[in-house]
Amino acid sequence: MVAPVSNTPRESWSSRATFLMASVGFAVGLGNIWRFPYVVGENGGSAFILIYLLFAFGIGVPLVMSEWAIGRRGGDSSSASGSISEVAAQAGASRQWGIVGSIAVLAVFMLMLFYTTIAGWTMDYFVRAAAGEFDQISAAQSKSMFDSLVASPGRLIFWHTAVVIITVYINSRGLQAGIERAVNVLMPALFVSMLLMVAYSVTVGDIGAAARFLLTPDFSAVTWNTVLMALGQAFFSIGIAMAVMITYGSYLDRETSIPRNAFIVVGADTLVALLAGFAIFPIVFAHNLPLDSGAGLVFETLPIAFGDLPGGRLFGGIFFLLLIAAAITSCIGNFAPVVAWTKEKLRLSHVQAAVVAGTVMWLLGLGSVFSFNLLSDFHPLGFIALFEGKTIYDCFDYVMSNMLLPIGAFLTSVFIGWFASREGIREEMGLEDGAGYRLWRLLIRFVVPIAVAAIFVGGIMG
Repeated sequence: MVAPVSNTPRESWSSRATFLMASVGFAVGLGNIWRFPYVVGENGGSAFILIYLLFAFGIGVPLVMSEWAIGRRGGDSSSASGSISEVAAQAGASRQWGIVGSIAVLAVFMLMLFYTTIAGWTMDYFVRAAAGEFDQISAAQSKSMFDSLVASPGRLIFWHTAVVIITVYINSRGLQAGIERAVNVLMPALFVSMLLMVAYSVTVGDIGAAARFLLTPDFSAVTWNTVLMALGQAFFSIGIAMAVMITYGSYLDRETSIPRNAFIVVGADTLVALLAGFAIFPIVFAHNLPLDSGAGLVFETLPIAFGDLPGGRLFGGIFFLLLIAAAITSCIGNFAPVVAWTKEKLRLSHVQAAVVAGTVMWLLGLGSVFSFNLLSDFHPLGFIALFEGKTIYDCFDYVMSNMLLPIGAFLTSVFIGWFASREGIREEMGLEDGAGYRLWRLLIRFVVPIAVAAIFVGGIMG
């Protein structure tokens, strides 16, 4: 067995609680809050949840464990590519495996190119809610409010810039002075806001209808597409193959249990998504609002409800504060591996790397901003059948979600299962050579690659 390069990374998490908050904060994003509850309700209620949990713990946990182990085993390197390259060298494999880490960094960077735009929407709506613009708003007025926002390049650029500046500033300060301080504020704000919204929804909404919608098992609604959707939801919700968990793993001390904390993070991510359902759907059912409006549920439908409800101005503001906290914690996590990669590849200081990467992200992110207005009819890859009719925003989303993430996850599972040092990874995880380790190894070598391949094929075939 080859020993790791160093006993501890250059920096480490100040506490296990902070590490967990950062990991959960990264995993819990805007999609958890508006997409997961709807998908649950439309695909069999608790029947879908059971399938989702099977994949979340059967695929998500093994991959999270693997990525943390790679990060911690990779020695002083905090970049995903550097960590994988080092782990490969320790096992006598080619350092070219580091390309897998670069694919993951590219995926998460591409995600940020459109995520900052959506995060900006939440900030704009928080200001609107606090100013009372939702008061007695009609459906037509609500739709016009959102349409005017996305049609305004200046307004979108302002909020896009604000999100980028916040993200760059926090990450530029490093682990403890930047990321830790931010999540220590944002994650309590997220959880408190979530609990307040659940309490409010139970009080003014139809909790019975929401509970039936979310928790009543309907196995007749379960199809092969439901299974594939549950698999994809588990995969994307946890944030696998985005290089973030590898980067966060590089800051782990040797006393932190990788398996136990992987279960905690996946469980917390699922819990937050379900709580979001009970925060949103009692209000939706009480007002007979449409269920299947996706992002429109948040930015067009719910403002109508908040405008009619007692205390709607206050709780509308709390709701969008919740969304801001979810968005910023995800942005912080997403940007961390980009900074680490830039720092390592360009040999820059941490601050320089954050500024350079942030500047490029801001410039390219303007493509997503303009996709809703000035360039809404521009389809840069329209000559390719898969990208026909897709804007710059759509292209970023499609390539990231349907190509880079599945490919990265597949290659990560193949690497950790077949090429990394068996004994080194087992010891890194703190597992005995018993049933638990053998189950993890079976999953990561065979089940995970097959499942990820199914996601890839399903995504490409629509």
